[in-house]
Amino acid sequence: MSTAALSGFEHLSRSLVSALRGRGVAVALVAVVLAILVLPPVIFLIHASFYPRAIDGSVGAATLQYYQRMMSRPSFVSSLVNTVIYALGSAVVAITVGAFQAWIVERTDTPFRALTRVFAITSLGIPNILYTVAWLLLLGKVGPINQLLMALLSSDSPVISANSLPAMILIEGLIWTPLAFLMFCAVFRNVDPSFEEAALASGAGILATLYRITLKLAFPAFAALSLLVFCRAVESFEVPFLVGGPAGIHVLATEVYMAVKSRIPADYGEASAFSVVLLVFVGLVLMLYRRISKLADRYQTITGKGYRPRNMRLGRWRYFTAALLLANFSLIIVLPLGIIVWASLVPYYTPPSVANLKLFTLENFATVLNSPTYQDAIGNTLLMASATATLTVVLTGLAGWMVARKRPNASILDQLSTVPLIFPNIVLGLAIAMLYLRVPLPIYGTLFILIIGYTTRGLPYGMRYAHTGALQIHKELEEAGSVSGAGDASTFRRIVAPLMTPALAAAWLYVFLTASRELSMALMLVGPNSMVVSVEIFDLWVGAGVVELAAVGLTWMVLMMAIAIIFSWLSRRYGISG
Repeated sequence: MSTAALSGFEHLSRSLVSALRGRGVAVALVAVVLAILVLPPVIFLIHASFYPRAIDGSVGAATLQYYQRMMSRPSFVSSLVNTVIYALGSAVVAITVGAFQAWIVERTDTPFRALTRVFAITSLGIPNILYTVAWLLLLGKVGPINQLLMALLSSDSPVISANSLPAMILIEGLIWTPLAFLMFCAVFRNVDPSFEEAALASGAGILATLYRITLKLAFPAFAALSLLVFCRAVESFEVPFLVGGPAGIHVLATEVYMAVKSRIPADYGEASAFSVVLLVFVGLVLMLYRRISKLADRYQTITGKGYRPRNMRLGRWRYFTAALLLANFSLIIVLPLGIIVWASLVPYYTPPSVANLKLFTLENFATVLNSPTYQDAIGNTLLMASATATLTVVLTGLAGWMVARKRPNASILDQLSTVPLIFPNIVLGLAIAMLYLRVPLPIYGTLFILIIGYTTRGLPYGMRYAHTGALQIHKELEEAGSVSGAGDASTFRRIVAPLMTPALAAAWLYVFLTASRELSMALMLVGPNSMVVSVEIFDLWVGAGVVELAAVGLTWMVLMMAIAIIFSWLSRRYGISG
C-alpha cells in the first residue's frame, strides 16, 4: 500500500471512530454504512423483477410477466444448460491441471519446481479480457495453433473452432488454473508424508499412492475448490461473451447483459428476472461450498506428533514431470503473452511468421501513450481502484476488529459484508445501475458509482483479511491502552490500526488489482467521462482494434507490475510485508 493510502486510511479511520465513544454506537454506525452499500441493490433488484416501472417512474402492480417472458424464450433453457456445462467443464480443467501441477511441485523432487509458483502468481496479473482475447487470436482460423494443426493433419479447414463451448471451457479453465494451483500447494504441503511412505513401502506405485492416499486426503479441498471455481465460472462474462457470443452460445450472465445493452429500450425487468435466477443459482452453490468446507476436520493429518515434509523421488520420471511443468507454463503464460506482444508490434493484425517480422513497429505504443482517451482511461482506473481499495480497507478494518473483539451485535457486520459474495459482478452492476438511476443523486455514469460498486464487491474479501489480522492481535495490548486511559477510538488509532497494517495492506492490494481488472460490472456503470481500461479493451475488440488493444493491454500490465514492485518495496521499507 502506498504512503498516501496508509495516510488516507489513518485519517478516515480517525474521523470515523473519534466521534464514537460508545461501543454499541460504533457498531451501529458501521452496520448502517455496510447496509446502505449492500441491501438496497438486493432489494431493488428483486423488486424490479416483480414490479413493472413506466417511463414516468410510476410503479405498477406485482406481476410475474418478466419471469414468464424469460422462461418462454427458446434461449432460456439452452442458456441455463450452457451455464452448467460451461462452469462444470471449467472447474474440471482448472482443478485437474492445478492439482496435478501442485502435486508435482509440493510432493516430488522435480527440478525447477520452485519457479512454477512465481509463474502462477505472475499470471494472476493478466486481465481476464486480455487473456481471453489472446486465446481467440491463438485459436482463430488464421491463428498459429490452427495453422500448425492444419499443416500437421494436411487439412484445408481449421481443426479447432475458437467460438465453441469446448473453447470456452478451455479458456476459462486455464484462467482459474493458477489460483487452483496455489491453493492446492497449501493443501499438499500439509499432508503428512508418512501415509504416502506407508503405501509405497506396501508395494503401491507412485500413481497408486497419488490416487489412493494423497488425493483422498485432499478430498475436502478438491470438493470445495471445485465448487468455488464452478461458482466463479457461473458468473463469468468475458469468456462467454467474446468466445461463445459470436456463435450464439449464451449463458445466464450474457443474457443479463443483452437484456440491457442489446435492446431498445433496455429491458430492466427481464434483466432483473435473469439476475434473480443467477443470484439464486450462485447462492445455492455457495451454501454447498460452505457445507463441504465444514467437513475438512475429518481429513486432518497434522497432529501434535512432529513430522518432516519429504518429497517423493521420481528417478528418471522427474524429467518428464519437469517437461509437464514447462508445457503448462507455456500454455498458461508464454503463448497468450506471446501473441499479445506480436499483435502490439505490427501495424495491422497478421498471423505470426518469420516473414512478417519486418513489419515490427512501436507506433501502437506511441498511439496509446499520446492518446488523451487512453490516458484518461488509465487515470480513471488508477483513481477508481485506489479509492475503492482505501474505502474497503477503512470499512472492513473497523468491522473486522469489532467482530474479532465480539462487540455487542457485531456479528451483523460479518453477515452484511458477506452478502456481496452471492452477487455475480454483472448482476451487482445491474442492481447498482438501476438503483442510482432512480435515486436523486447525479452519480450515474461517473467514477463515484464505480467506486461504490467495487467497494461493495470488495467487502467480503477485505473482511476476511481484516478479521484475520485482528485475531492475530492479543487483547492484552488493547487492555493496556484502556488501563492507561485511552478510549476505544484512541486504542484503535494508536494500537490496533498499526498492528493490522500487514493484513490491511494485503487487502488493499487485492481489492485494487481486482477492481482494476474487472469488466462486467464496469460495463454496466461506466459513462463517457468515466471510461476504464477494461472497458476500453472490450470496446477495441468489438471495434476490431486488435493492435491497439494489445498495446493498451501490455502498457497496463507493465504499469501494474511497476505498482506491484513499488508496493513490495514500500512493504519492506516500512515493515508492512506481514
